[in-house]
Amino acid sequence: MQRPKVMIASIGVAVVAAAGGITAAVVSTSTASAAPAAGHSAAATTVRTAQVPVNGKLETILVSTTGQPLYYYKPDTAAKSFVTGGLAQAWPPLTSASPAGSGLSGKLSVLQDVNGQQATYNGHPLYTFVSDHAGVVTGQGVQNFFVATPGLASITSTSGQTPSSPMAPAGSGGGYGY
Repeated sequence: MQRPKVMIASIGVAVVAAAGGITAAVVSTSTASAAPAAGHSAAATTVRTAQVPVNGKLETILVSTTGQPLYYYKPDTAAKSFVTGGLAQAWPPLTSASPAGSGLSGKLSVLQDVNGQQATYNGHPLYTFVSDHAGVVTGQGVQNFFVATPGLASITSTSGQTPSSPMAPAGSGGGYGY
C-alpha cells in the first residue's frame, strides 16, 4: 500500500509547487553514504530564509531549498572548512558550483576546499545537521555549530572567531551565535 502514499505525496508536492511554494533547485550535501560524485555535485543550491523555532523562540534563519536549517562552524575561516571526516558525516557540507538565494542580505559564494565546492554565506561555510528536518532545529550550539541567519557577520580569511552579532554570548559554546 505504499503506492497510494507516494501518489498522494506527489500530488501534494505538485500542488505546493504550483502555488509557488517550492523553488526548483537542487541541494547537495555530502554524506558518508552518498557516492563521492553525488556528494560534491556542481548542482545549483538555493538558500532562503524561513521563520523557525530556535531554542523556543521564532527566528529568521537560513535554510536549504528543502527547508533544512543551515549552520556555520565557529572555528572555520573564509578560506578553510575544518569540518571533515566523522564531523562532516554528522554535519554535511552544503555544496554547489553556483549557489542562489532569496531573502538574503548577505553574500552567497563558493569555497573550493576539502569538501568540494562548498556554499558560503558572508564567508562562513554552510552545513546541515543529520538530526534536523525541515523547520526543525536540533543542532543549535552543538559542537560549536550555530544556525546561520541573514544578519550573520562576515568573517575574514584569517579568523573564524569574529563575533556573529551583539546577541552572541561571549565565551559561550552553547549560545545563540546570531
